[in-house]
Amino acid sequence: MLLRLLLLICAPLCESIELLLIVSPSPPIEGKTMTLTCKTQPPPQKLDAKLQFRFYRDGRPLGLDSNSLPEFRIPAVRKADSGSYWCEAKITSIKFKLSRRVQIAVHRVPVGNVSLEIQPPGGHLMEGEKLVLVCLVTGGTGDIVFYWYRGARGLSLKTKTQRSMMATCEIPAVRERDSGQYYCTADNGYGPSLSELVSITVRIPVSRPVLTLRAPGAQLVVGHMVELHCEAQRGSPPILYQFYHENVTLGNSSASFGGGVSFNLSLTAEDSGNYYCEANNGQVAQRSEVVPLNIKGRRTAKDAVRSIPNPVPQESNYFNSQAPEELHPDYENVNIVSGDEVYSLVYRVQQEQPSAAESPPGIHPGDTDPSAIYSRLKKADLTDMDYDDVM
Repeated sequence: MLLRLLLLICAPLCESIELLLIVSPSPPIEGKTMTLTCKTQPPPQKLDAKLQFRFYRDGRPLGLDSNSLPEFRIPAVRKADSGSYWCEAKITSIKFKLSRRVQIAVHRVPVGNVSLEIQPPGGHLMEGEKLVLVCLVTGGTGDIVFYWYRGARGLSLKTKTQRSMMATCEIPAVRERDSGQYYCTADNGYGPSLSELVSITVRIPVSRPVLTLRAPGAQLVVGHMVELHCEAQRGSPPILYQFYHENVTLGNSSASFGGGVSFNLSLTAEDSGNYYCEANNGQVAQRSEVVPLNIKGRRTAKDAVRSIPNPVPQESNYFNSQAPEELHPDYENVNIVSGDEVYSLVYRVQQEQPSAAESPPGIHPGDTDPSAIYSRLKKADLTDMDYDDVM
């Protein structure tokens, strides 16, 4: 009896109520707040009954239970929230009124203004450093798929999906092969948008250089020219080389295309000591091992010995020929210093027998073996002569 009485009482009221579902904003934008309002005609305050409202999407209720508020809010609506919506107004526990269904499509904003930034900035890294590739978008809603590529052919490095305007890709320790051009793309369902190309250069730190001394003879004496050569076997150019003598800088030079550099030094008595060089291409300077240099004084006739060249050169500074314009000199002298005496060894170059008038001093036509004649001179006679004049 009570149920029938309730139906009889609310029947006129139910027939008089009209429900209308309103969506704001329309259309809703992904990531923004969407508000659903269940509007009654006439307004609830003009009705004698207290209404309870509930909202549905695709047949499933939104929220835990009905309440007296005619609104329902979704703080950050998603593309997946698209569907068929309606609202319900309960008049009694057994009597309710439904609105018409409204098809709601959540709009997604395409990504735009995609850019690629690198850390550290500048695009120049040393081998072993960490490289961070940051892909940024200034527009776009919803889940965004980020892609990173290297090279003109687009070698895929990484893919990441997240609801963010920024995503990162890291290379913990770059190698020389990681040099090249990079770009990223972003896509949230409307097709990928590409960033500009960014160039990355990976430089190799210099290895420990090797210092080499290049001298004209086994013994170094004052006046000799010595070449100091410094070279690092590994390292990206340009490489700056510096030369040191006892921690004092001698000079520096840069190698722009690989290889080492040289520094020429005319030796003095003060140049004995320790030498080393440094190589630096922008990270940490590498120092070579120390090379000692021992310089002796100028040679004198008393302590110098010159060995006989073998074979005898065809041209020499020491000619006994009477006519300098002759093409084939007759004799060549090589001096030997030994102890207190100086010997002059004379080699015959031509085979024909010279006349007495043409014979050099100290050589007589009557000698039986003119091919090797030793002329002995007392060293005391050379006291006023420099040994270089004899040589």
